[in-house]
Amino acid sequence: MGRKARVERKTGETKITVVLDLEGTGKARINTPVGFLNHMLSTLARHSNVNLEVEAKGDVEVDFHHLVEDTGIVFGQTLYEALGDKKGIGRFGEALVPMDEALAMAALDLSGREHLSFTASFPATKVGDFDTELVQEFFYGLVRGGRFTLHLRLLDGNNTHHAIEALFKAFARALGRAVKVVDTQGSVPSTKGVL
Repeated sequence: MGRKARVERKTGETKITVVLDLEGTGKARINTPVGFLNHMLSTLARHSNVNLEVEAKGDVEVDFHHLVEDTGIVFGQTLYEALGDKKGIGRFGEALVPMDEALAMAALDLSGREHLSFTASFPATKVGDFDTELVQEFFYGLVRGGRFTLHLRLLDGNNTHHAIEALFKAFARALGRAVKVVDTQGSVPSTKGVL
């Protein structure tokens, strides 16, 4: 089963291309001008066991907001396309992930309905030159583009880098479970028959 997609989006602020292979092995090729975002996307690919390529440019001389949010949107759109008719997938995924003193929880439903519930308070406003408020913007863009429900909670953590990385790892583990093909008969996991 080939579940792969490529989406390109170009606006007056950003130009982003994402390639996603859900039958991957956790390989990542990430190239954005935002170092911390590169690190988080590589982590996401590795812990969800998907192959992910991201090429992104944007108006980072203003700040990183447009690039981070739009990368989330395009990644979500690519995920939506790669899932196709969603036949046989697990649909739901959840994970509780520690990273040293940080602890994060993620739960998602590839329902076709977008919703983000995000509860996290970070000790610092920046990691390097990355504004920590952009973590929520990334995930908001992701659920908008991907049309799914995501609950993210930071349950503990006093190191901001660890806290954010735990959130990305928790999302990744939950995503890996949700996209996995678990029904070899290929039925859609919904009483409606469609997602």
